[in-house]
Amino acid sequence: MTTIRDVAKAAGVSVATASRALNGMTNVTRPTRERIEAAARQLDYVPHSGARSLTRRRTDTIGVILPDLFGEFFSEMIRGIDLVVHGAGKTLLLGNMHGSMEETGQAIRAMRGRVDGLLVMPPDSTAETIPDTLARDIPTVLLNARSADATIPFVTVDNYLGARLVTEHLIDRGARRIVHLAGPESNRDAGERDRGFRDVLRERLQQSDPLVLRGDFREDAGRRAARQLLAEGHDYDAVFAGNDMMAVDLMTELREAGIEVGRDLLLAGFDDIPLARYVFPQLTTVHSDIVRVGSTAARLLLRAMAGEQLQPADSLVIAPTLAIRGSTRALA
Repeated sequence: MTTIRDVAKAAGVSVATASRALNGMTNVTRPTRERIEAAARQLDYVPHSGARSLTRRRTDTIGVILPDLFGEFFSEMIRGIDLVVHGAGKTLLLGNMHGSMEETGQAIRAMRGRVDGLLVMPPDSTAETIPDTLARDIPTVLLNARSADATIPFVTVDNYLGARLVTEHLIDRGARRIVHLAGPESNRDAGERDRGFRDVLRERLQQSDPLVLRGDFREDAGRRAARQLLAEGHDYDAVFAGNDMMAVDLMTELREAGIEVGRDLLLAGFDDIPLARYVFPQLTTVHSDIVRVGSTAARLLLRAMAGEQLQPADSLVIAPTLAIRGSTRALA
């Protein structure tokens, strides 16, 4: 069995340096870290804690690595995963990469040997560099992202379709000047939602240059966008927010300015987090079935952990539906 001494020797560093690098500590230079990680991959090194668990051949633990742990979107995702994992007699080990690809790699390395399988949601829904970080011996399923080469099973939502559904709904309710509060420019989900929005406006209203405000999927972005719309005096009758958190905060700010959502303007979001049903008016939104994404991915992972060779057809793109509520009731 390969030891950390073997890795250190192959990388030309001390055992202490190799240990610091493989445990995600920051006091190792990038070139040295990359050399150590390359040696560990080449030697198929498993941390000692994993070697101990391998005497039982399993840990009965599933690792879940998410870009963030704050907010209802992630709590609903974890709820869906836990419904399946708990029923299978497994436990969860959560990791947070804070939206950083580098921290994603650190989180994955830290779980090697501690878990029997991994559920990973890449930052910005971009999966291209994930395969370089994953261990060959750990079954993995991607959450809310597609594997570029289809080698890693995934479960995601059809963001483009969802954006089309909600934009068409706003037009059907009479909106003609729709603003899109988009997510981060680097985020693939945000890009697909923006593309669906623009395509519908081009097809239905012959509009090719709609007003798009850039947000970050966090609630403060909704408040900033509302203030910008109020300050700049844009002519608009509806807003499609790229997620529910931004939509709810935008609604709150507009209400404080005396604008009644659902009458003075229409507002819709995306995701259908529980909060969307408890604000007033209730938020019309794209129901992306977050719990189902998590539970379906967990079932796929359990199959892979049982030795099944998953095929590309086992991956799933969930078609969202529209939850129509009071925030798109009617224009006055």
